[in-house]
Parts: sequence; structure tokens; C-alpha cells
Amino acid sequence: CRGCEYANKLREIEAGLRQNKCPFCRSPLPNTQEEADVNAMKRAKGNDPCALQQMGSKYYNNGDHERAFEYWTKAAELGDTLAHHLLSLLYR
Repeated sequence: CRGCEYANKLREIEAGLRQNKCPFCRSPLPNTQEEADVNAMKRAKGNDPCALQQMGSKYYNNGDHERAFEYWTKAAELGDTLAHHLLSLLYR
């Protein structure tokens, strides 16, 4: 429902802290796609299920289905429901 993210943004606005920062790690948002890819890889290495699922989708869209399978499997093991769904689509 994004309630936590909304509450955090509201708190930052009220306290005058509003900056372009990640709502989860509070680091500055990336300025380029390369920086975004590096951040995503760091999150994936830290076993963030959402990041693993996103990396799997990136590899799938680039045609590397084996690598996508690996990332989605790891994300599913960590409880990401979208990764479960995406894995099921590979078996069609």
C-alpha cells in the first residue's frame, strides 16, 4: 500500500529534510543508469528479494533466460511473490 513510504516522505517534508534520497537506504538517488545498475547489483548481492527479482527481469528482457532463472529462483526462495509468478511463466 506504500503507506510507510508515504509517511516517511510526509515526515521529511514537515521536518524540512526533503531531498532526493532512496526511501529505504536514504542514500542519494542515482543520476545515471550506470549508477542505478551499480546500486541494484549491491542490493542483489545483499540478498534483497526485490532487487534480485528486478535483476532477473532485466536479464530476461535482454534474452539471458538462464541468468533470469537464477535471479528469480533466489528471489522466490527469499519470499518474493512476483518472482514465483515469473518463474511459473518460464515453464509454459
